[in-house]
Amino acid sequence: MIRFLTAGETHGKALTTIVEGFPSNLCIEEDYINFHLKRRQTGYGRGLRMKIESDKVEILSGIRLGKILGSPISLLIKNNDWENWKAVMSSEKRTGNAEKITIPRPGHADLVGVTKYNFNDIRNSIERSSARETAARVAAGSIARKFLEEFGITIGSYVESIGGIYSKNNLLQTLFENNFKENFKAMSLSEKSDKSEVRVLDFEQEKKIINKIKLAKKRGDTLGGTFVAAATGLPAGIGSFIQYDTKLNADIAQAIMSINAVKAVEIGMGFLLADAFGSASHDEIIKVGETLSRKTNRAGGIEGGITTGLPVIIRAAMKPIATLMSPIESINLSTMEKVDARRERSDFVAVPACAVIAESMLAWVVAKHFLIKFGGDSIEETKDNFSSYTKKIFKRVKRNFRQ
Repeated sequence: MIRFLTAGETHGKALTTIVEGFPSNLCIEEDYINFHLKRRQTGYGRGLRMKIESDKVEILSGIRLGKILGSPISLLIKNNDWENWKAVMSSEKRTGNAEKITIPRPGHADLVGVTKYNFNDIRNSIERSSARETAARVAAGSIARKFLEEFGITIGSYVESIGGIYSKNNLLQTLFENNFKENFKAMSLSEKSDKSEVRVLDFEQEKKIINKIKLAKKRGDTLGGTFVAAATGLPAGIGSFIQYDTKLNADIAQAIMSINAVKAVEIGMGFLLADAFGSASHDEIIKVGETLSRKTNRAGGIEGGITTGLPVIIRAAMKPIATLMSPIESINLSTMEKVDARRERSDFVAVPACAVIAESMLAWVVAKHFLIKFGGDSIEETKDNFSSYTKKIFKRVKRNFRQ
């Protein structure tokens, strides 16, 4: 079982991640992780923090000469902004009265955080609930992504909409209505979308979105949107229907919903299936050469919590960021009087970054269930197990039903 644990505050010294459970001899280097950390920081509409930070990982343990040892991997991402926050975020007890934040922002974890943890300063809620923590997740997810690539499994994403602006070309519908078993790699989605300032695949849509972001900036407002992430190359049989917590789709949904500001997630056609006839909802089974496949992929590559062998496709919605430069109404907790919500340095839109984070979370969950299925203490052993399974997968089905 792989697992990771993150630590660190948004204005603290650094973010740290402990990653455990990957087989030995997997090749991984800092440059690979840094590439995906950089992708997380891009996108038109990001705030001033992205001009301060240039995230780079430092591998502290678990990797030697470019290969995983099989022991816990520890990763460090320093916060350049720490120099400006030493006094505020010091771990040492200080004399004097530090400024306390007493005005919560609607839509953020400010009020619920101080309520739950009995704080008298909202700063304590802000620091850990901030999306800055997701940089550590991308670092951990990059190891999972590299592991999956050894087996021809790739992850990708693109932004479907921002501020309600969609492309006239509905790529998502194309993904559902075709099985793409041989010629579609999820990685290609990212290779194309990364060329856009807002990670969309349509140039005309990009222009309209950037104009709307400019309007949001002018108004001191923020925007949300939707994105699509996919995994391709997975064989049939990853995941399980045996228990509620072994279903791959359930695990994916939890992982994506754990990302800051994500409020909804669909797998396959999702909510659209609720309005359709069953005959227009399910994927007919067909024979392709010596294997079994589906005519379509409306299920998003998962049936009964188990992969079908087709692309795993998810769609998620991110709400507008809660910090507004033209604040809405709140309450000052020190006086209980009505006031405008507090301003805090933030982005105007972060949907492009959210999609990259979702790639890492999707990669992590897929790698977790992949290793549950195939195991292995070394990458060589895992490859042997994988090869044995995939060579015989449909031969076993045919043999079993002829007996």
